[in-house]
Amino acid sequence: MTTWSLEYHSFEPDQEGLREALCTLGNGYFATRGAAEEAGAGDIHYPGTYLAGGYNRLATEIAGREIVNEDLVNMPNWLCLSFKPEDGDWFNLLAVDVLSYKQKLDLKNGVLERNLRIRDRDGRETTLATRRLVHMGDPHLAALSWDITPENWGGRMTVCTALDGRVINAGVARYSQLSSTHLITLAAGPAGENAIELLSETSQSRLRIAQTARTEAYQQDRRLNVDRALIVEDDYVGQTLGFDVQPGVATRIEKVVGLYTSRDNAISEPALAARQAIERYGKFAELLETHAGAWSRLWHRCDVVLEGSDRAQMILRLHIFHLLQAASLHTIDLDVGVPARGLHGEAYRGHIFWDELFIFPFINSRIPEVTRALLRYRYRRLDEARRLAAEAGFKGAMYPWQSGSDGREESQRVHLNPKSGRWIEDHSYLQRHVNAAVAYNVWRYYEVTGDREFLGFFGAEMLFEIARFWASAVTWNPQRQRYDICGVMGPDEFHDQYPWRDGPGLDNNAYTNVMVAWVLQRAIDAYRIVGTECQNELCAALSLSPAEPDTWDDISRKLFVPFHDEGIISQFEDYERLEEFDWDGYRAKYGDIHRLDRLLEAEGDTVNRYKASKQADVVMLLYLFSAHELDSLFEQLGYQLDAGWKTRTIEYYEKRTSHGSTLSRIVSSWVLARRDRRHSWALLNEALESDVADVQGGTTAEGIHLGAMAGTVDLIQRGQTGLEVHDDTLSLDVGLPEEVSSMRLRLRFRGHWLELEITHDLVRLAVPDDWAGPHKVMLDGTLYTLGAGKRLDVPRRKAQRV
Repeated sequence: MTTWSLEYHSFEPDQEGLREALCTLGNGYFATRGAAEEAGAGDIHYPGTYLAGGYNRLATEIAGREIVNEDLVNMPNWLCLSFKPEDGDWFNLLAVDVLSYKQKLDLKNGVLERNLRIRDRDGRETTLATRRLVHMGDPHLAALSWDITPENWGGRMTVCTALDGRVINAGVARYSQLSSTHLITLAAGPAGENAIELLSETSQSRLRIAQTARTEAYQQDRRLNVDRALIVEDDYVGQTLGFDVQPGVATRIEKVVGLYTSRDNAISEPALAARQAIERYGKFAELLETHAGAWSRLWHRCDVVLEGSDRAQMILRLHIFHLLQAASLHTIDLDVGVPARGLHGEAYRGHIFWDELFIFPFINSRIPEVTRALLRYRYRRLDEARRLAAEAGFKGAMYPWQSGSDGREESQRVHLNPKSGRWIEDHSYLQRHVNAAVAYNVWRYYEVTGDREFLGFFGAEMLFEIARFWASAVTWNPQRQRYDICGVMGPDEFHDQYPWRDGPGLDNNAYTNVMVAWVLQRAIDAYRIVGTECQNELCAALSLSPAEPDTWDDISRKLFVPFHDEGIISQFEDYERLEEFDWDGYRAKYGDIHRLDRLLEAEGDTVNRYKASKQADVVMLLYLFSAHELDSLFEQLGYQLDAGWKTRTIEYYEKRTSHGSTLSRIVSSWVLARRDRRHSWALLNEALESDVADVQGGTTAEGIHLGAMAGTVDLIQRGQTGLEVHDDTLSLDVGLPEEVSSMRLRLRFRGHWLELEITHDLVRLAVPDDWAGPHKVMLDGTLYTLGAGKRLDVPRRKAQRV
């Protein structure tokens, strides 16, 4: 198989939703699902287009209350293109015999292709070859190319090209009861002789969106003089092109589309900018050349090469491809975050969660300028986070669990369980650990880049305000002589309250408490690093007293961490009081029990009663922190843990986890990479397949799981290499699986590129002439010197093999 393309060799209507999400094309500014150009939205196809930061709010009355939801808006459909023979029907795959079919997502060049041969009801056979791109070089451009060849017929052909504003947000079935019409058409009509345009506006956020499309027909590279007719209907503008065709002679249809909005930089007006954009470029081939060049430069930075497992290599590249389509170099100029489901669908309403925690490590080591821009999204919403904290009775800043346009809390207060059809109270806004994730991302970015300017101007202020929040959220427990954090939810999400307590929230979630201890220390580190002048400025601006860092330090050393049984860290306090769950019985009853919470609620039960996790909170700590960091953290907290606590913890929670989150296998594979490499590799392969195979049964069609995709890449680049930096030492603990013969990648550290190649027998590192460190490498217990401009070849000990 090729490792540079995702391919399908038959048309499967029931698989189209999944394929459309996986074949999405984008450039960080906007993205369009891989729906067929001739297809409209319905039970089979969903041709969504999504703009980064393109949100709108609508109100709906549900379960006796008015609910306001903010959604990433499905923008007008620019794909619309179809053809028909004279006296024939418009092309529809469901109404013809499909004689051959192939769909290919070209990952290297960022092109979606289809090649098919059909026979209509009158016996006419036609070959169609299509190509599509969303330009990675110019974020405002997209293009289509169709080669239509009549095989056994000739005569008159008509092509219809259009821009369709009759779209709604209908990509997630469980949201069907919610208001969904976000767009108002302001104008629709011609844009010169060969082009059409559509100007829309979102109903609440007042975002204006202009689309312009130029469509031309060619035969043997000669542009045809076609008969054109304009079609203008409510919220729709189209154009038909009529011309003659001959058997065996291909006609190429090229459609170039410009997309601008009222928020874009350096424009006078979006419709004018869109018109000018399509006038600047010639044929599809010209756009393809510059588009492929932009992708080539990205792959040079971002590719990870695996030898020995073609399937894993292809999916790994697919995941990198989608990461770069959701957060690209164009993101640097935008005020946006990274939606958990990318720009690939409407699940989670396009909101930003904590998934950045999994996404940023990849970007940090390849294009840290993008991370900086995405962290600025959080910084710009710091005032709103302050308001949320004050509203909840806390100090400092409290970032929302779900964020959208302005940083307010976008989490639902009720959600629909599709298994029972009931609307359930939603307490996920209590996942205060998102605050720790924002701080974690700020600090890890600083560690990789050494960007003191960012830390001084933006990062330290966020860290200080987050530290203030946690200092106000703890309560002193005189019996324990420790601090508690009460009334929260952990990442697990299955548990949102005690079965014996009426109100929502859990006490002393271990993940949250340990993360807070780490965050408070990093805020203190930032206070020292930024220097006296910056300290003085921030203290004056924030009314930060010199005593506050001392308070943070005290709390970070006295937070309570619950334990049970033989030294197992409890997921939260009183976890041991929950009942054991009948895993075997429920697997026999339902088969797929990933979403155990929904199954139990439909039975009138609750997962809150059981020791059953969607993803194991405690194990997340082993994912986020090195062994050295974790040992230091627990020592800081005054807990003496024996050498076997990690193994016992992993084994305990692995038996009690449903892996209902796509992130769960990422975490489990990571923590097993040094203890059980065969199992780790098996879990990594399951994680790689999670979206491609849609293991959760329909969720990928609603949008890919970007955090899980990023996590698989990070599992290779850091998890399997064990790559860490401490002081001036680069540490490697390579766990290359026996299924992989070699691995090659490039990583950027503090402005310089490190080239790394690993086989079962050799580790090779090469650094440029201006390499500024680290200057020492620790591998298999031996310390080596890594000088600027040098290459280091280190034979591996045979005992290190899997």
